[in-house]
Amino acid sequence: MSLYTVFADWARRNGVEAAVASFAGSLPEELVDKFRCQFEADKAKVQAGGPPIITAGANDWYSGPGESDRYWLALRDQFKTEKWPEERISSVDHSSSTVVAHTPRPDRSTWDSKGLVVGYVQSGKTTNFTAVIAKLGDVRYRLVIVLSGIHNGLRRQTQVRLDQYLKDLNPDRWMTLTGESRDFVEQTLEASAALSEEKTVLAVVKKNAAVLDKLIKWLDKPNSRKALASAPVLIIDDEADQASVATGRINPLIRRLLRLMPRCTYIGYTATPFANVFIDPTQDDLYPKSFILNLPRPDGYFGPEKIFGRDAVEWEAPDEQGPPDGYDMVRLVAEEEVPLLRPGSKESADGFTPVMIEELVAAVRWFWLATAARRARGDDDHSTMLIHTSVKIAVHESYRGPLQTLQTDARAGLDSGRSEVLDEWRNLWEKESSRVPAKDFGRAQNTFDEVLPHLSKVITSTRVVLDNYRSQDRLDYSAPSVVAIAVGGNTLSRGLTLEGLVVSFFVRGATAYDTLLQMGRWFGYRSGYEDLPRIWMTPSLAAAFRHLATVEHEMRDDIDRYQRENLTPDQVAVRIRTHPSLRITAKMGAAQPAFISYAGRRLQTRYFKHTNADWLDSNRQAAENLVQEAVRHGQVEDLGAARLVRDVPVSLVKTFLHRYQVHEDSPDLESLLMVKYIDQQLTSDPPSLAMWSVAVVTGEGGNAKLGGLDINYSIRSRLNDHSVERADIKTLMSKQDRALDLGLTAAQARAKSESELVALRNSHPVCHDRGLVVLYLIDPTSEPANQQQSTTAEHPPRIALGAAEPVVGLGITFPGDVETKSVQATHVAVDLTDVESENVDEALGVDTEDMT
Repeated sequence: MSLYTVFADWARRNGVEAAVASFAGSLPEELVDKFRCQFEADKAKVQAGGPPIITAGANDWYSGPGESDRYWLALRDQFKTEKWPEERISSVDHSSSTVVAHTPRPDRSTWDSKGLVVGYVQSGKTTNFTAVIAKLGDVRYRLVIVLSGIHNGLRRQTQVRLDQYLKDLNPDRWMTLTGESRDFVEQTLEASAALSEEKTVLAVVKKNAAVLDKLIKWLDKPNSRKALASAPVLIIDDEADQASVATGRINPLIRRLLRLMPRCTYIGYTATPFANVFIDPTQDDLYPKSFILNLPRPDGYFGPEKIFGRDAVEWEAPDEQGPPDGYDMVRLVAEEEVPLLRPGSKESADGFTPVMIEELVAAVRWFWLATAARRARGDDDHSTMLIHTSVKIAVHESYRGPLQTLQTDARAGLDSGRSEVLDEWRNLWEKESSRVPAKDFGRAQNTFDEVLPHLSKVITSTRVVLDNYRSQDRLDYSAPSVVAIAVGGNTLSRGLTLEGLVVSFFVRGATAYDTLLQMGRWFGYRSGYEDLPRIWMTPSLAAAFRHLATVEHEMRDDIDRYQRENLTPDQVAVRIRTHPSLRITAKMGAAQPAFISYAGRRLQTRYFKHTNADWLDSNRQAAENLVQEAVRHGQVEDLGAARLVRDVPVSLVKTFLHRYQVHEDSPDLESLLMVKYIDQQLTSDPPSLAMWSVAVVTGEGGNAKLGGLDINYSIRSRLNDHSVERADIKTLMSKQDRALDLGLTAAQARAKSESELVALRNSHPVCHDRGLVVLYLIDPTSEPANQQQSTTAEHPPRIALGAAEPVVGLGITFPGDVETKSVQATHVAVDLTDVESENVDEALGVDTEDMT
């Protein structure tokens, strides 16, 4: 072991100044100074490749893994043995070091650290906390407790993973209190004897009251409490929003467990942190006061945004493509078909028989075809289909017979060799495989003739598994090349990984963000078959998941703000966008309506009821009246790209906003909220928004009139999202349109960033306190242009707008600083008014029992 390794190990545990002082007497001054510089450089490397590791004013202490570390180096070598790509290993190394760096320096006598790590559904959380355990074990943490969900399946799965990547790699250094088939039980050895310097103690414990009570009793003994006083303890709470928050039994037991440990680091892991960020921060609870961190989204990960697309958020600069609209993988099941698939909530499940509707049959057949295609590609890994229609066990049981009959009939049909049977399979393959081109993922698509030789074996080998808490016949991937259709409920809806999930048939109802996201077992990696996954669900569920993709995008940006602005969760709370019909979580805790500002924002209509002639005509009349009245009050300027009217009184704009109807999928454009904001600014000091400018864009289409002004229609085709009642044009405004009243040319406006345009408006001698309304009269036909240049699987083809009447699009731009002048609106967050901010390093060298 090199001298520097010894120096670095000492510096990580006790601080670099302590290391310098300790080595100064035995080593030359220049060598000690060289070690200090090297340690600082190593610490800087932890920050490379991602956001700076800032802990809100505290001194950074972690320099990354050292040469003497046993646990992490063994884990890294195991990843290499398993042929993990170097980039993936590097990502795990950096992201886990980021988490470790946010924990308290382990030379402190006491600490109470609570953090939260936000991952992605079915992606990388276990790997990250395994690496965090290894690295904190290397800095002499003595006890690690992993709270692993509420089901035996997830606890067992986690235990196996940690045994494989921690205990088995250093069997002489780990003492495990639990096993693959054994949760925590009363120990013969006292905790005081187990907590030695030579070994790290590991327990993987289910969040069950009886189990937690046994663990607490084992630790809450005089000798054990004495041993815990000097033992750094790490508690990992996997699926931290489940059972841990606002529960009558589990939450108090977890808090009681934490209070036994004077040197305790608690880190929650979840992909759905809504309940966690709504915990009351003024109480002695599990609010993540110390840090909240995002895990990076891994390459090749399929999340809500990739599958369902998302809406643009206002701080994003518009571009030709905009945010992704999702791959064409979602197939719709009509809402009226749902009663054929599950009984109503007040109906008995006993005696229910599902109808194998056309969509369900197609889903099962596509699963067999997709699995056969994987076999044709040389992929013999597990392949799974999920059918999730109800939480009722009797409903699960009712699917076994129909599915087995479908399996028998499919096998018999193939064995018959009849041409009409093969044509059905061929047509389904060719129809589906063309909708998500394999070439977009760098591979040539298989022909049906390549798939067919594998199809019969795939069908024959398929097991129908009913996986619920009562069933004995659970999903088991211990055999090679498992092919399974899993019918289930809650046991399949959180934490547990469905290996090789290809097809999901999902029509179960849910009323909360976190419930829906956790049910999304189809999120994750699909290496080698990225083009094959499909999801069947109702239109309302598909719309809900798209909304959640937007919520998640905003939430993660809020979390990244902690790093960008050197803030902690007790200074700024995470805000969550609301939905008109979905709860965020059943555990809203201390959440209160947050305040949203229209200052500096640019809003635009994206969705239209294009087949509703009355709705369209009402909006046109509102626009006609606004333009006619505006012209009476101001002078019309011909800008070429638009007709602009300045000095329009605010009363006309407010009347227009009350009359103009916005599609319900655009809650940010709620007219009552905007009018409330305008009224607030009229009475502010100084007042603003008393005068406005109104622009009518001259488009690229045929001749038209709006409010007596001669213009040309704008052309806006719609996305081919198979919606009948809603047209999604995606982007209405161009960047230059928000600057129509600022005296810039189109080229000058395009050359500026969104923030520069906001700053330019705020410093403009006339427009600094004026809003801008931009109207577009959209050709009802609006054929798409340049289709072949822009279409990809993630940006699907456009089709003609096909509206019943000309469509009026609205863009609106407000002046002002983005962080000021707010009204109660569409987000919620906890109130941090009475929360005392902490500097975790103020107490270095000082005994503190609780730093809340």
